[in-house]
Amino acid sequence: MDAQNVTPMMQQYLSAKAAHPGELLFFRLGDFYEMFFDDAKVAAKELGLTLTSRSGDLDKSPMCGVPYHAADTYIARLVAKGFKVAIAEQIGDPKAKGLTHREVVKVVTPGTVLSDEVLHDAANIYIALLHETEVGTLFLAGADISTGEAFYALYTGENAVQQMLDELYRRMTAEILMTEGFSRADTVRTFAAQRLPRCAIGTVVPEMRDELLAQHFPAAGIPTDAGARTAVATLLTYLHDTVRADLSQINRLTFLDGAGTMQLDTYTLRNLEITRSLRDGGKKNTLFDVLDFTRTPMGTRLLKSWLEHPLLTPHRIDARLDAVAELVEKSVLRGKLRESLRSVYDFERLLTRIETQAANARDLAQLRVSLAALPAVRDTLDVAESRLLMRACAAIETFDALRDTLERAIVDEPGLSVRDGGIIRTGYDAALDELRTFSHDSKSLLQEMEERERTRTGIKTLKIGYNKVFGYYIEVRHSGRDQVPEGYIRKQTLANTERFITEELKDFEAKILGAEEKITALEYHIFTQLREQVKAQLVPIQNVARSIARVDVLQSLAEAAANYRYVRPQVAADGAILIRDGRHPLVERILDREVFVPNDTDLSHGGTETMLITGPNMAGKSTYMRQVALLTLMAQVGSFVPARTAQIAPVDRIFTRIGASDDLVSGQSTFMVEMNEVAQILREATRDSLVILDEIGRGTSTFDGMSIARAVVEHIDTRIHAKTLFATHYHELTEMENAHIRNYCIAVREKGKNVAFLRRIVAGAADKSYGIHVARLAGLPAKVTARAEEILSALEQKEAASAGAEIPAANTQEMPPADGMASLFADGTLAELRTLDIMTMTPLEAMNTLYRLQEQARKEAGEA
Repeated sequence: MDAQNVTPMMQQYLSAKAAHPGELLFFRLGDFYEMFFDDAKVAAKELGLTLTSRSGDLDKSPMCGVPYHAADTYIARLVAKGFKVAIAEQIGDPKAKGLTHREVVKVVTPGTVLSDEVLHDAANIYIALLHETEVGTLFLAGADISTGEAFYALYTGENAVQQMLDELYRRMTAEILMTEGFSRADTVRTFAAQRLPRCAIGTVVPEMRDELLAQHFPAAGIPTDAGARTAVATLLTYLHDTVRADLSQINRLTFLDGAGTMQLDTYTLRNLEITRSLRDGGKKNTLFDVLDFTRTPMGTRLLKSWLEHPLLTPHRIDARLDAVAELVEKSVLRGKLRESLRSVYDFERLLTRIETQAANARDLAQLRVSLAALPAVRDTLDVAESRLLMRACAAIETFDALRDTLERAIVDEPGLSVRDGGIIRTGYDAALDELRTFSHDSKSLLQEMEERERTRTGIKTLKIGYNKVFGYYIEVRHSGRDQVPEGYIRKQTLANTERFITEELKDFEAKILGAEEKITALEYHIFTQLREQVKAQLVPIQNVARSIARVDVLQSLAEAAANYRYVRPQVAADGAILIRDGRHPLVERILDREVFVPNDTDLSHGGTETMLITGPNMAGKSTYMRQVALLTLMAQVGSFVPARTAQIAPVDRIFTRIGASDDLVSGQSTFMVEMNEVAQILREATRDSLVILDEIGRGTSTFDGMSIARAVVEHIDTRIHAKTLFATHYHELTEMENAHIRNYCIAVREKGKNVAFLRRIVAGAADKSYGIHVARLAGLPAKVTARAEEILSALEQKEAASAGAEIPAANTQEMPPADGMASLFADGTLAELRTLDIMTMTPLEAMNTLYRLQEQARKEAGEA
């Protein structure tokens, strides 16, 4: 662009853009935000806007714009795509002479966005900073500025990078910053491309600012490690430079200490679908979805956090279970609590909006409603006896004075804008009431003036009107213009009328318009005073919000337990996992009318450490293994579990190797992905871990795969001793059975060429793969399956001949007879029959129960 032809306004723009080269610049011009040059081209493409040009040359000076009142929607769309947006506002008076001053007031990034368009649900939005010291220690500092949460972690050793990446995945980080020279930058970028596709990534200069740390956190909460302090201070610097607010809601820093919680890696979080589904990454059909009966956004976020960070310490787990048990037993208390929590809005984000001066009067109204709900919550908890509920009750302040102020000050349904008036109640402020009275009375004063002028002039058609261009005026038809008195000053001539003003009318106009401006200004001033009153109590309100969140999660777990017939697990210290009639919490919810077949699990260091599970695909091996992992995790979260009984010793990690997927981004095959995951498990698993391995070694030749699978089982059995569920197609591995490795299989019933998978885990090894049966069930053409049987028969004869053995008779490979097999499945049904209180059941209840048990028995016997 020719510098000589640059206008003063464009010089302003170019100066602001030079200071923000990495962001799209929204430049305020009147009622629009305009974008120019390359920014305009990008925005037009991403938002579907039309490019224009003041010069008429779209190539040299393209521009586009969006209305200021709709800007949040457009900005949200850009941020969702990973862009950063700098917002330049008009700082001076737009009506003043000369060029209006403009400057960038904030930058919106994927990790710092605060608009309602993005924060439309309870999900956290995290930003993380990665830093590295000269000795190779990795540091992660993170925050969710919308809730005030802040944390840090450090990682050392050979698994440091993977642990750091796992944390980024757990948080579904929206924005990652790396300090200059971070040696693992390429690894982070590759991981983000695979697992965090909408994550923005940037680089910053590390800064150590002790004064910034002291501004946000108490001395006891500031890290002692210099690397950690640098990471946290650098993140805070970036947040202040971006959001350009005090950010006083960030006032507590948490150290992510892996010693107190189970560390779930990326693979396990994905494979078990704990908080995100494999299909679309959403919440539906996840454990989170099944257990989420929360009533507040804070509770929803905390439940997700609990599920991703299960506890390790038995007494902490039992404390949660005690509270859940009390709420399950006391249904009236639980119902009152759920009703009281209904009217609690998102405290944490309301406070953030107030702190960053983004709040409107509706936010204060929601805060008022939330504060009004606190006495009922506290009164309901006053009768609780479990430790966590009693502690929460004691921590809930009710802020009566603040609530009373907001009740008296804010109208019931305020508008969105805080600068247009109409948000403060009559009776709250005497000066405001006086101005309003004058404004209200002005209508009658105008009518009196109109009647007086008609009488004085004798012009019956005279009337007083108003428009935004001319203000107030006296209108006289041409037929009465001869009667216009002296003192009337002509203002405008129209086709049939003349418009005049008088000194009296000019004085009245000045008073009424001045009153309206004063009313609007005074209401805004009162609103800012109310906002400051709330800010003064920000920290104690945050503490109450955290207590409310904990109570909400506990009642959610209790509601799930009551609705789904879950039982309290016993927390053991002997390393055993003993489950009777366990059910998969997700699958049983999806099976609408079908009966879920329950299964037992018995894993212990004194008995079975490895369950070697054989059987065909589609029979339920993966479901069973996931079920054991999920029930263990639920117990350590503090949830009741779907089972008849459960005794579970906490595990330090749950590892899963399930399913097959190519890593297309890094060019790794299915087999390489599988081996990477197995390698990580063998490196990190301990005696106290739970390991789920499904079909190891499928991606290579039969003998290669079988050898790898056997070596993995041997390594776990002889060196790690982790509790392990190992599913395999390699029947040859069943010969490994010993004191700690036991064979199990999926029960199958055969009737001629038809098979029924009974979904029941039984002791023993499967002697068939039933692959052709599964193919037939899947709908392969009959000619194909018939030919497959011919080929299989020939291969079996060849193998038997080479081994010098006779081909076994057809019936020797069948499962035990029907009656013997059926007896294996009576435990679940008989157990429920034994517990029924028949004498208290109504005839209808008895009939429904009998029908359900009959269907369950048929299902377990393979007849349904």
